[in-house]
Amino acid sequence: MSSKTIVTCFPLANADAQRIRNIAGDDFEVIVASQEEIAREIFKADVFCGHAKLPVDWEKVVAANKLRWIQSSAAGLDHCLTPPVIESSIVVSGCSGLFAPQVGEQMMALLMGLMRRIPVFLRAQQDRQYVRRPTDDLFGKTVGIVGLGGNGHRIARVLRPLVGRIVATDCFPEACRELLENGTIQEVHPDDHLEELLPLLDVVVVTLPLSEANEQRIGDQQFELFKPGAYLINVGRGSVVQTDSLVRNLSNGRLGGAGLDVVDPEPLPPDSPLWEMDNVIITPHVGAQSSRRIPVTIDIFCENLVRFRAGNTLLNQVDKRLGFPRPEHRIRFDW
Repeated sequence: MSSKTIVTCFPLANADAQRIRNIAGDDFEVIVASQEEIAREIFKADVFCGHAKLPVDWEKVVAANKLRWIQSSAAGLDHCLTPPVIESSIVVSGCSGLFAPQVGEQMMALLMGLMRRIPVFLRAQQDRQYVRRPTDDLFGKTVGIVGLGGNGHRIARVLRPLVGRIVATDCFPEACRELLENGTIQEVHPDDHLEELLPLLDVVVVTLPLSEANEQRIGDQQFELFKPGAYLINVGRGSVVQTDSLVRNLSNGRLGGAGLDVVDPEPLPPDSPLWEMDNVIITPHVGAQSSRRIPVTIDIFCENLVRFRAGNTLLNQVDKRLGFPRPEHRIRFDW
């Protein structure tokens, strides 16, 4: 019987599980748990890889003193980064930035859909109305990216040929030097300078992860500073934006539109005014969806398993106080 156990909780075919077993070797037993089983099976884990969507008693897991490492299969960590886990010695790593190309594509779909008034024309199509209506131009616009992590880096590169100017905020602006030097972005500022930049921006793209500091970061005070007619795109986390304030500022014309892959609460209630607005596009948190999501996630887990066994720092190892990886621990891609 193996002395250590890996417990997984995300959709794995037999061949996927075997890939993990091949890397784990005889040192680990591998248990593939369902969402219904994970709250019980996780107590067997020295290593947990997955995303528990049903409640797990993390306080009891920590108290059991067996779990040593959590590899989240999601970028968001609120499902596992609870106070007991933060205070414990458990190492946490995630998938932030792993699907940045897909998030970049989702951002472009939302932004271009708003600019070219796709919701308006889709409704007209349903009514068989072949009528021209005003559209907007992305060309020449100034775009602000709020949070230049892995997703923000990719989004900047996607937007660079299409817009006039890109500026950004980040809590580690010194880590963004490469994008400045190669001309991808023109300015990067500390995250607490957001309010100074908002009046200059035609488009605000939010890629912030969920953390205590980012909760409800954009609300009435910030929307009052938005350039009239500016667009908000949120491909980060829904609770970064205050929903009631967003609704007000879309209704009163302060905002030109909003593209939302994430909302607060999630799912959005059926009676939310956002559903009926012609200047809003909503997608159900699909920005990181990919046909290769499972194999790519297994790739990072297997690489990190090798690192974990060697006592090395993991890819995307999380600073648990911040709630996300520091720049030196982020996965780097040559996009």
